[in-house]
Amino acid sequence: MTLQVIGLCRFSYPAIGGFQVEHETTDERIAYLYDDARLEERFRLFQAVALPSLRAQTDQNFDLIIVVGNQLPEKHRKRLEALVSDMPQVRIQAEPPRPQREVMKEILNAARRDFSQPCLQFRFDDDDAVAVDFVARLRKAAQDCAGLTKQHKSVAFDWNKGFIAEYGSKGVTATEVFRPFDVAALGMWVKGNCHLTIMNFAHNKINRFMPAVSFDEPRMFVRGHNASNDSRQKPVKTVPLKPLTYDQAEHFRKRFALDVDEIERVFGNNG
Repeated sequence: MTLQVIGLCRFSYPAIGGFQVEHETTDERIAYLYDDARLEERFRLFQAVALPSLRAQTDQNFDLIIVVGNQLPEKHRKRLEALVSDMPQVRIQAEPPRPQREVMKEILNAARRDFSQPCLQFRFDDDDAVAVDFVARLRKAAQDCAGLTKQHKSVAFDWNKGFIAEYGSKGVTATEVFRPFDVAALGMWVKGNCHLTIMNFAHNKINRFMPAVSFDEPRMFVRGHNASNDSRQKPVKTVPLKPLTYDQAEHFRKRFALDVDEIERVFGNNG
């Protein structure tokens, strides 16, 4: 039986908890998340950065659940549906505001086609890109570590090198980084009949709770830096970014399916 691979993406879902930016009420969080200017940026990132890297996966046998709030305005829901209409792997699931980990764990476990069988899981942020062979390498890592997975109920797989990038009408600026156990390019194997999910754990602490295999090659992710990053709403160390050279732009196109010309168009006046 082919190992099921399940990805989970939260698209401005107004969870209770799970944000570094705190709000007094759920209504305040919804107002923040559904602000038109913020959502416009998230849609452009999703369209030009996140989805191309998934469409280009060399292994197309994966499931992706996009979790949205059930209050997401209809015009935004229709826009999201249109963006993923050509991706049979994608299912959009609307949920009311609930505790972050509780609802995500339920969704992941419900997505398993055969709970008695093991599966692979990954988290996917709506402004990140993964390499076009991420799913394939995640599946191969689990196969290569069969001796390890036989002994444990869960095993983490991490690719720790990639890029941080910002996007705009003038293109892409980026720098290479070493980010072990970041959200992007982190996967988890779970044995059959086990209720653990990748959302049970803070991504940067997952190696405290299970064996973890970390790969330094190849470069596997591009983490987005933008105005509406939750993690950037509080003081953080700045990362110097430089415009991509021609060779780097070609690398981004081949490795992550990121087209600089398309990014400029989407973020430009006609985006």
